[in-house]
Amino acid sequence: MRLGVNIDHVATVRQARGTNEPDPVAAAFLVESAGAEGIVVHLREDRRHIQDRDVEILKKVVKLHLNLEMAATEEMIGVALKTAPDMVTLVPEKREELTTEGGLDVVSLSSELTTAIATLKDGGIAVSVFIDPEMAQIKAAARIGADVVELHTGEYANAQEAEEQMTQLERIRNGAILAEKLGLDVSAGHGLTYQNVTSIAAIEPIEELNIGHSIVSRAVLVGLERAVRDMLDIIRRVSA
Repeated sequence: MRLGVNIDHVATVRQARGTNEPDPVAAAFLVESAGAEGIVVHLREDRRHIQDRDVEILKKVVKLHLNLEMAATEEMIGVALKTAPDMVTLVPEKREELTTEGGLDVVSLSSELTTAIATLKDGGIAVSVFIDPEMAQIKAAARIGADVVELHTGEYANAQEAEEQMTQLERIRNGAILAEKLGLDVSAGHGLTYQNVTSIAAIEPIEELNIGHSIVSRAVLVGLERAVRDMLDIIRRVSA
């Protein structure tokens, strides 16, 4: 099981004061030292946290797998082709949201996403789509040429009752199994914490978890390297 660490919130702290610290690039080096396999950053249209400069420098100096989350817009596709991250994850984006609220509607957006994915893959970039664990969305992701599906775990993470949590867990498990059958690589993320990650990490078709807020929150108290190692210990015990 691989761990991709989203460092957006390191940049959020920096942008709150308009200074140059803490630097997400420095954070990426600590994530690498702690043993994670990937760095995830979301370059938003409004540049509320991660900046173009961050993506450019991360690509040049960090050895970890770089996963750039972005909307499938002409502007962002241009940024991706220029900076050449290892992978792009296409996500829905609204200016008014605090964080990504749900999966990309691949079924409705198939035509434009097919074009975007083909352009990115022609540029040598692997493409993931962040989707809800719904059968129709997963099948559409395979049809439009995605390499990876990242299953949205937010409803599982937000479930208040044990029964609802189990229902959402089963949706994710069934989605992962279908995606694997369709030849897609499978990752998962959103809302995962040290307390709820175990059940997701135990789903065999899932090869990677992408986690940000919980790790950065813990890092404020114990340091980033320890926070990453603590998460790695949990998911690797379960997936070993």
